[in-house]
Amino acid sequence: MTTSADTGRRSSGNAIVAVLSFAGIVVAVMQTLVVPLISQLPTLLRSSASDASWVVTATLLAGAVATPVMGRLGDMYGKRRILFVSLGLLVAGSALCAFTSTLIPMVIGRALQGGAMGVIPLGISIMRDELPRERMGSAMALMSSSLGIGGALGLPGAAAIAQHSDWHALFLVSGGLGVVAIALVAFLVPESPVRTPGRFDIPGAIGLTAGLICLLLPITKGADWGWGSGTVLGLFGAAIVILVSWGVLELRTDAPLVDLRTTARRQVLLTNLASVLVGFVLYAQMLALPQILELPKVTGYGLGLSMVAAGLCLAPGGLVMIVISPISARISATKGPKVSLLIGTVIATGGYALGFGLMHSVWEVILVGTVIGSGIAFAYAAMPALIMGAVPPSETAAANGLNTLMRSIGTSTSSAVVGVVLAHMTMTLGEGTSAAVVPSMDGFRTAFAIACLVGVVALAVGAFIPGKTTEGRTAFTVRPSTEAAAAAAAEASAERLNESEPQMLTPKS
Repeated sequence: MTTSADTGRRSSGNAIVAVLSFAGIVVAVMQTLVVPLISQLPTLLRSSASDASWVVTATLLAGAVATPVMGRLGDMYGKRRILFVSLGLLVAGSALCAFTSTLIPMVIGRALQGGAMGVIPLGISIMRDELPRERMGSAMALMSSSLGIGGALGLPGAAAIAQHSDWHALFLVSGGLGVVAIALVAFLVPESPVRTPGRFDIPGAIGLTAGLICLLLPITKGADWGWGSGTVLGLFGAAIVILVSWGVLELRTDAPLVDLRTTARRQVLLTNLASVLVGFVLYAQMLALPQILELPKVTGYGLGLSMVAAGLCLAPGGLVMIVISPISARISATKGPKVSLLIGTVIATGGYALGFGLMHSVWEVILVGTVIGSGIAFAYAAMPALIMGAVPPSETAAANGLNTLMRSIGTSTSSAVVGVVLAHMTMTLGEGTSAAVVPSMDGFRTAFAIACLVGVVALAVGAFIPGKTTEGRTAFTVRPSTEAAAAAAAEASAERLNESEPQMLTPKS
């Protein structure tokens, strides 16, 4: 018999899922927000093309640093509190970009927007803390997939605004969505009682930030600086030295930013490696398909669509993720998240294989994009369950932050590799001053072949992840209800905290 209390909890759970998923999608939109403007940015900002590319690079770097740092801060000081900080960065960055037309303020604003990427791992962790076990799978799957959903849905919206309005309106809209997300979180999302006591690892945060910048900067700027240049090679070398030193430091720290011993567990390590590869597979089609849709028909393969029409053609790939996520969660609950991950990599890889023969009409491109999006949804939805099946509740935000970082490294690498392929495999349209160099069909096929190969490697990595393990069947799964939290607190310490303060839970081995 369903009681009014059960109905109230269900309604509250629905609201939490809806609000956090909306916040995740809003943040993920930042990935594709300026894509329609990329070719115009040098003119709009009165800068060179190389300098204007920092508008994209700054968001990437800031997001990479923010995801593990915000996750750790959330575990220590309250996930809802840090969620407000992350969304506040998005609003502040949007406001700065909306009222400037010069390069440096724009880059700063985009970096602030990138700092909001911590919303997704924080949201996943809040869901684990607040939702009943039967709701967690589908909710976390949707939140995890919001990274792809927002990117796919943001493109046509951004294109429409950029084509029919002043480009600053893009940032006014993103800032407005951020304000709405903050208001919804304030009214409908409770603070989690699960905390990790201790001090924040400032040296660890500095070391990770320096290492990630040295790693991701040459990946994203290598095409501009030259892959064999001293700057690129020097940064890669510095990244290795810094990250190795950082790892040694973290192993010697009592309360590290990233618990490398937990990260080294087979399930976590292989899931993070698979995340890098799946992130690569996701972003390759985001770079290739819009160009095929927009290139002129005189190329022999371009479909000649407008920027808005091309964005709308790619929207089904994002919409299908909303449908697929709960299906993936059900498979994870019955067969294990490993199965969902493997299904996703097979489908996404198959989508790229379809692309070798289905690129001659608009409907074919839509089909290819939708198949790839379906596969990504299966894979992304499985990742939180795999991660949280191997980490204690007190580390969920930090662990999910690191997993989101791995996806970002994958998308960054994809952008660099596919960008190099399309830049070097080209054809020339027209003659004289009106000539234009565009990617050739062989370039797109090569990009698809690389994505297929990466998908096969992801499948192989996923096959070695430990078998049927679902959230709810592991030693680390804790439902922080009032009774459970009180029992854990009483068992952990005889000195109870004040009733008004959050309960402190420490992981059990």
